[in-house]
Amino acid sequence: MNSNKKAAKLVGVLFILAAVTAVIGLLLYDPILNGPDYLIKGSEHANQVILGALMELILVASAVGTATTMFPILRKYNETIALWHVCFRFLEAIIITIGVISVLSLLTLSREFVAAGPQDTASFQASGTVLKAIHDWTFMLGPLFMLGINTMMYSYIFYKTKLVPKFISILGMTGATLVFIYGLLVMFGVIQQISVWSLLSLPVAANEMILAVWLIVKGFNPSALASLSAKK
Repeated sequence: MNSNKKAAKLVGVLFILAAVTAVIGLLLYDPILNGPDYLIKGSEHANQVILGALMELILVASAVGTATTMFPILRKYNETIALWHVCFRFLEAIIITIGVISVLSLLTLSREFVAAGPQDTASFQASGTVLKAIHDWTFMLGPLFMLGINTMMYSYIFYKTKLVPKFISILGMTGATLVFIYGLLVMFGVIQQISVWSLLSLPVAANEMILAVWLIVKGFNPSALASLSAKK
């Protein structure tokens, strides 16, 4: 039981760490991702951008950590879904990492642009547009599309097993559905990712924070864990 309590607390801490580093990373990227003079601003704020990349790498490690820590518990109900959850979480982490690489590559381009001076601006702008597009797509596919799939998987198992209160599981499945639909709409160009439609991602964010706090304070339901262990 002590190992399950420790696992629950670790999952809760990792969820919070992932959320905090994701927000900080996005804010730190501002000089190189936003504004018409990003090729100049990126180089001027190089350390800030690198720190943002570091925050996202911590996010990647935290995301993988939540999946691998929950796996031994989720597999007691359904090993296939638990394994899918780990695989899709790893895929989400890989997509986010590609986004980090695109931003760091954009930083290199910014430094080269400043060093080269005003000559051949068009080619630098074209390369910058491609790198920003790669980041935008990874920002959609990872934190929206894949997040919806992952959240649905563990929330479904939580709902069926009663490892956490049902209102948390229901909020998770609802949030997963909304953020997945949000990702699809952005993918097909129906809506803009940064718009009022961003509110569709709030339920899944709320679920992660409520779940995190619950796991840190209360942990997984002992009777539900005992029932799962008995079935094995």
